[in-house]
This record gives sequence, C-alpha cells and structure tokens, in this order.
Amino acid sequence: MNVGDIREYCLLKKGVTEEFPFDEETIVFKVMGKIFLLTNINDPEISVNLKCDPEKAIELREKYESVRPGYHMNKKHWNTVIIDGSISDNEIFSIRPRVSFVQFLRNDVKRLAVLHRQSNCCIMRNKYLLTMPQPNR
Repeated sequence: MNVGDIREYCLLKKGVTEEFPFDEETIVFKVMGKIFLLTNINDPEISVNLKCDPEKAIELREKYESVRPGYHMNKKHWNTVIIDGSISDNEIFSIRPRVSFVQFLRNDVKRLAVLHRQSNCCIMRNKYLLTMPQPNR
C-alpha cells in the first residue's frame, strides 16, 4: 500500500475532503471539517494517524504490533499505523472506516443536522450517509 492507495480510498467516502493545513508534506483527510486521517506523503516509512474510538484504539494496539498510540496526537483517540506489510491492505482498509469515518457520523449530531439541511442528506441509524440531489426550484 502506498499514499496514493490511501488517498484514493479516503476520497471514495462521501463528504471527505483533503488538504495540507500544516505543511506541504502532511496530507489531511477530513469529514465534515474534522480530521480523521493524516499522513506524511514524503516519508519513506509509510504510516497513517487514524482517529479512533478509545476502546477500539487499545484493542488494535494489543492486536497489532504496528499499531501504536498516535504520534503527536491525543493518545486516547488516535492510533498510528505503520504500513510495513505486517497488516494486510484489506485489514487496514477494513479498520479505517469503522474506527474513523463512522465515528464522526455518530459523534457529531449538530454537524449532521447542518449537513442534512444544506444538502438534503439522509442519515440511516448513524451508519451511513447518503446524499440525495436537491431538486431545482
């Protein structure tokens, strides 16, 4: 897996944006204006910082040697995952949406309400966000 694969996967999610708010090397992915993943695009040792439910964060650290408390992040809510081949790409992609993207959909009701009013979105049991096109009036 490389940074391009990570970028492509993140941008497939509805409402995800990318930017470089810190410097020209750190790409940040946000949903509804909040960071859920960031990585250095020039580091030869690829790693990603992932926003994570606190209980899930500990579980992942115990399960995988390449999952560590978030580097330069709040250790309670962030994990750093070293992309070294010890975790398969499929496993990494399967962890990311459950512990990052979906967490924001659950935890930020006010932002969801604003997003719903602005883009006529449908929220289904805090698991998925489906965007419906607004009718022309």
